[in-house]
Amino acid sequence: MKHYQIIFENMQLEDLQIIIKVAELRSITAAADHFNIRPATASAAIKRVEHHLGTELFTRTTRQLRLSTAGEKYLPQCQQALQLLTKAKRDIEEDYAEIQGELRITISSDLGRNLVLKWLDEFMDQHPKIILKIHMSDSNIDVYRNAIDVALRYSPSLQSNLYGFKICDASRLMCAAPDYLAKYGNPQHPDDLINHQGLFYELDEVVHDEWKFSDGQQNYKIKMKGKRFANDSDVVRKWCVAGKGIVIKSALDMYEDLLAGRLVPILPDFTKDVAELWLVCPSKHSITPAVHLLRDLFRQKCKESINDMKSKGILR
Repeated sequence: MKHYQIIFENMQLEDLQIIIKVAELRSITAAADHFNIRPATASAAIKRVEHHLGTELFTRTTRQLRLSTAGEKYLPQCQQALQLLTKAKRDIEEDYAEIQGELRITISSDLGRNLVLKWLDEFMDQHPKIILKIHMSDSNIDVYRNAIDVALRYSPSLQSNLYGFKICDASRLMCAAPDYLAKYGNPQHPDDLINHQGLFYELDEVVHDEWKFSDGQQNYKIKMKGKRFANDSDVVRKWCVAGKGIVIKSALDMYEDLLAGRLVPILPDFTKDVAELWLVCPSKHSITPAVHLLRDLFRQKCKESINDMKSKGILR
C-alpha cells in the first residue's frame, strides 16, 4: 500500500492513462490522438504526474521520447495503480446509477433540438430521479450569473476560468437543399458562391457572412451576400431545408437532414473550419457524477453520429 499511496494522492485516472499510452507509443502526439485530446493536454498530464512525484518520467530528445530510469521503475506501479483505480471507478459508477437531484444545462438551439434532447431523454430514462432544467440558447450564457450547472457549446478552446471536457471535433459543412441546387446550380469552386444566397447566423450584431475554405494549397475567403439573418441557428437550418439558400454549419447540427437527404454537402473537396464541442462547468465542484455520465453519453453519441455520416460518405 505504501507504493500506491504516492500514486493515489491527488492523482487522476485520466493522467495515469495518458502516461501509460505515451510510454507505449513513445509519442505525446500519438497518445493525444488516441484519446482525442490536444498534445498540450497530454503534456500537461505528464507534467502534473512528474511534479507530484518530483522526478521526470520521460527523457526527451529532438528525435525521440523514451522512459527515464525513474520512469522505467514507476511504470509497472502506474499500470497496477491504474487497474485499481479503474476498478474503483467501476464501483463508483454503480453508485452513479442512483444519481438524483436537479441538473441545469444550457444547449445551443440547433444541436439541442435536433440531437441532444433525444440523448437527454435516454439519460433520464436511465436515471429517473434526475430533475432536468434546460436553457436553450445560441448565446454564450454566463454560467455563473444564470446558475447553470453545465453548458454544451461549440468553442475553439476552454476559457481559463472554466472547467470542462472536450466532447468531439465537429466538422463544419456547407450545405443546401436539393431543390435549391436544382434551381440555382451546384457550386464547383468557392468563387462560384458570389452567385448564391447565403443564410446567416447573427449574434450580438456580428454577422458570420465571411466564409473560409482551403484546397490544401490555396486559401479562399468569400464575402457572401444574402437576405436572411437570424440569431437562432435552428431558424437558419430550417431556411436551408426550405431551399432559401446555402449555409455553413456543424455537421452534427444538420445530422438528420443530411442522412435523410433533405440537405446535401457542397464543395466537399474544400476544407472548412472544425468546430470543437465542449461540455463546460463553472467550477470543479460542479463536475458531479451526473456531469461525468453526461460527458460519457455525449462523447459516445457524437462519435456514433460522426461515424454514421462517414460511413454514408457525408463526411470524409
